Amino acid sequence: MTTAIAESKVETQFDLPETFADIAERLGDIPLNRIIWLPRPATEDDVVRFCEARRPVELIDGFLVEKAMGFRESLLASLLIHHLTNFVLPRKLGLVSAPDAIMRLSPGLVRLPDVSFISWDRLLATGAHTKKVAPLAPNLAVEVLSEGNTRAEIDQKRRELLAAGTQLVWVIDPKARTAEVYADATRPNEMSLLREADAFDGGTVLVGFRLPMAELFSDLDPPPTPKLTAN
Repeated sequence: MTTAIAESKVETQFDLPETFADIAERLGDIPLNRIIWLPRPATEDDVVRFCEARRPVELIDGFLVEKAMGFRESLLASLLIHHLTNFVLPRKLGLVSAPDAIMRLSPGLVRLPDVSFISWDRLLATGAHTKKVAPLAPNLAVEVLSEGNTRAEIDQKRRELLAAGTQLVWVIDPKARTAEVYADATRPNEMSLLREADAFDGGTVLVGFRLPMAELFSDLDPPPTPKLTAN
């Protein structure tokens, strides 16, 4: 009996360190080249420093993770920001933020949604609009999938947003021209799938907002080539 207790103590006192593969898996099976190595646990100040240097990163479990985003995804995010802003600002509902907006979901967990909306009542309650790091989760968060993203990474981020108080999450796949809609924190894996013939709906977060998906994606399509007429 004494020997068994002693062995148990040894096992708990000398935990083996994680491998880089273990860390990458814990962060959502992301590529190793997106994990920024520091000789110490990363902090919120590191996130601000990197973002100010135009290298957006997120903070997860003491690690800095470079935000994956391509040119096409950035264009789609900017178009969605345009549509949301045109709805939000005239109604004085709140503010819409871009992919470099830093948000603290919980101590040690900092995320940068690709697009987000935060209502004025929540902004004023926290003073988030005056801070470098917003101490809250947005009402609406949007993620635009990039080739560098993994499914596990996006699923983890979406669950964290919902758990932190986000009421509506859209995950847009620009290649498939579809979107997943999540609107229930108690059922974080339950979603509705929108196709190009469907429309984004603001639900209870942005009452009255409606954007046909075809309209959003068509903005990325080049104009038709004018037909040449014979003289």
